Amino acid sequence: MSKPSEIEALRPAYRRDLAEGTDRFFEPPRTTCPWCGSDRLATRLRTTDLLQHKPGAFVLDRCQDCAHTFQNPRLSESGLEFYYRDFYDGLGEQRMSGTFGGRTKMYRGRAESMVPHDPTPKNWLDVGTGHGHFCEAAREVLPGTAFDGLDFTDGVHLAAREGRVEHAYRGAFPDLAPELAARYDVVSMFHYLEHSTDPDRELRAAHEVVRPGGHLLIEVPDPESRYARLLGRWWLPWLQPQHLHFVPVANLRARLTELGFTVVAEEHAEAHDPVDLLAAVWLALDHTAPHDDAPWLPEPPGALRRTLRAALLVAGIPALIAGTLLDRFAVRPLSHRLRLSNAYRVVARRD
Repeated sequence: MSKPSEIEALRPAYRRDLAEGTDRFFEPPRTTCPWCGSDRLATRLRTTDLLQHKPGAFVLDRCQDCAHTFQNPRLSESGLEFYYRDFYDGLGEQRMSGTFGGRTKMYRGRAESMVPHDPTPKNWLDVGTGHGHFCEAAREVLPGTAFDGLDFTDGVHLAAREGRVEHAYRGAFPDLAPELAARYDVVSMFHYLEHSTDPDRELRAAHEVVRPGGHLLIEVPDPESRYARLLGRWWLPWLQPQHLHFVPVANLRARLTELGFTVVAEEHAEAHDPVDLLAAVWLALDHTAPHDDAPWLPEPPGALRRTLRAALLVAGIPALIAGTLLDRFAVRPLSHRLRLSNAYRVVARRD
């Protein structure tokens, strides 16, 4: 938990940022789909920042021709900086490190999905590696593989300092791709592509970096999950405003084929993360309760507001427990059959 002194030290900078309003955080709205170019767009979702509670309103549009869903208007460069600030690093670093660090079983499953296609890769680049927890767990599955990490945040250097990756690359993947050309047996992108401003450019960079005969491993939220419709704004994978693009699996398969990959595996049940109902309950409770202190709020909440927040969250514990049990024991075994899987995973071989 952040100390009050840390929050107060950051509050003046956030006040300056917000004094000009939030319009500058967005690009002009698009009138065509960024995936196929169609002008047949429809609004799929309107929401706010349900995790950090930073000010702003966000819209997701869906292409009625190819079903690609994307943030529209999209965050500008200053918007990306503002909304990512203190989420994965800064005030949010400890919280996110704890969240990602405790998911070893999931990371091992991701690594194991490569074993049928290449059981002994020599070099693996994890794009969007964050703090490198996947690489640390994957090394147990593939002890002979050297794992490198790439990310646009400083977390990748933390991953190197902690020994989770051998080499750390900080920056935009498409910009770094030429110096990494044909170097890797495997390139992975786990819940990375949806953060990109240009997914197609990322895929072309991956084709450049994977050696011929090597593999690209992608996992992303599935916008065709029934949960996306049933839970609406409370579906965690929407993750506004950080998630910019949601690619249906048919679109991704077709684009990979065009680039010169052969899709050798498509997994839905294996990629499902059983947290949808728990997360929806938490987001609703957290949204309803008075907000906890944060530097982008005008002032700290008083004693009464803090007491009301604590009381509401305690009252919601039975619902949180029920959501957890349903996620893990009722929905998970049937997630793919019921089309509730919240993510999908694709393995593609570079021809």
